[in-house]
Formats: sequence, C-alpha cells, structure tokens
Amino acid sequence: MSLMIENNVLEERLILVDEHDNNVGVGTKLQVHRQGALHRAFSVFIFDSQGRLMLQQRASGKYHSGGLWTNSCCGHPRPGESNHAASTRRLFEEMGFTCELNEVDQILYRVDVSNGLVENEYNHTFIGSFDQMPNLNPEEAEGWKWMPVVDVFTAIKQNPAHFTAWFKVILAHFGDETIQQWADRYRSA
Repeated sequence: MSLMIENNVLEERLILVDEHDNNVGVGTKLQVHRQGALHRAFSVFIFDSQGRLMLQQRASGKYHSGGLWTNSCCGHPRPGESNHAASTRRLFEEMGFTCELNEVDQILYRVDVSNGLVENEYNHTFIGSFDQMPNLNPEEAEGWKWMPVVDVFTAIKQNPAHFTAWFKVILAHFGDETIQQWADRYRSA
C-alpha cells in the first residue's frame, strides 16, 4: 500500500461510543487504535450453500495484523453511516462483492493487535450468503478460502498465531454451536 493511501486510511474518522453504543465523539483511525478508545465496528461472516465460512487473509501491508486470517470482512462505519451500509460498503471494498447482510448480534471487546495498537470495539456482527468467487482488493486481502465451521475452530486451536485477535475473541464469545447455526441458515437442502 502506498504511503499516501495508507495515510488517508489512518486519517479516516471513526465513531467513538460508550459501552451502550451511544455516540460520544469521533477520532482518527490511528489515534483511536493507539489510545485504545472504544469505537463502533462491525464484523461480517459470509457462508456458502454448503455451510462453509469464507475466511479472508489480510494483506501483508496492512497497518496491523497483516497476513493473518480472519472473518470474511470487518471495518468501521463512518460518521453518519449506518452499520448495515458500512458493512455492505467494506465487503465490496475488500472482497469485491455484495450480498444481503443481516445483523445477528453485538459484542464488546478489547484486544491488543500488532504494532502496539488496540482494538477496543463495540462490534456489530453481520452474516450473509455468497456462492461465487470474490474479487479481492489486493490492498486489503491477499487470500481467501472456504472452511467448514468445525475446521475453523480446529485450525485456531492448532495455530492461533495465524488468526487475528478479534476473530478469535468473536468465535470464542459466540461458540461453535452459534456459528454453525448461522452457517445452517444458508445451507442448501
């Protein structure tokens, strides 16, 4: 990623919230992550008709957690942007497709990520279904794959360092049964 693009990304404004997801201000992306300020975020989990989860490998050049595997898409709504609109926007920006997304839950977490940064997020979780090939934006994602839910949990147990901190927290919070229920919503008979 070029320095100019990276600086623009790090200057993006995030919505600061309290523990009930009420807006309390805004801050730049880099500032918010350096300070560990609580902010609004979302995570998207895309499943195919076989009930497999789409994993994304973050681009190695990302400002944190580069090269690690994670959920299908994640990001932050901009001031004035709804969580649903933001998740749809980022799914297209990162993975090159859109699909119907449904919010299923929220989770509050604080985790350290690479480069001394902190993800302190009130995270809205969305799920959707897609059965085609994504069109990756190489500045965002360098790889992807489908994995059965049970295999995702096994892979994280075997190689936890290969996965993002927030993905591991979200999966542990909801558990394999809930994630499998999400997948089963989209499984073809």
